[in-house]
Amino acid sequence: MLTYFEPKILCTKLALLFIIVISTTAYSQSDAIQTSGDVLLFAMPASALTGSLIAGDYKGTLQFAKSFALNQAVTIGLKYTTNKNRPYNNGERAFPSGHTSTTFQSAAFIQKRYGWSYGIPAYILAGYTGYSRINAQKHDGWDVLAGAVVGVGSAYIFTTPYQKEHMQLSFSNDADSYSLGFVYKF
Repeated sequence: MLTYFEPKILCTKLALLFIIVISTTAYSQSDAIQTSGDVLLFAMPASALTGSLIAGDYKGTLQFAKSFALNQAVTIGLKYTTNKNRPYNNGERAFPSGHTSTTFQSAAFIQKRYGWSYGIPAYILAGYTGYSRINAQKHDGWDVLAGAVVGVGSAYIFTTPYQKEHMQLSFSNDADSYSLGFVYKF
């Protein structure tokens, strides 16, 4: 049964929000791209977390929180230890891209927990966020690539696939026998 808050519908709503932000922004095209990447920085983790809470997937909520915390710790730690300058003298602490690591962590959580049908739109939005950081001249390709690796890696450490049905009872028979089966998935 398809519900209003199913993760696929949340991803679709996120994509619609993204399109609305781009089409209604009164800035130049470059500013609109940067702004939409900034919106996705907050919308992606909020969608992943809210989706798991609404679905009643509290184990997934905990997994998301753990991977989010690890992602932020590794990203911030690398930013301060490497202290790489941003392109075009736009500041420091460029490596890795925090926007990219956060959105890829959210996308990887959605994909690994709920499957590729939800993960593909999330990865597209995360990839767009990485592009927006390069377009805004805040990062180069290495910063974005490192952010994606840190984000996906931190999500994959803690996230397991979602199993809605943990118990299954089966029954079968033929002319001479009956069998009763019980399966429990951990």
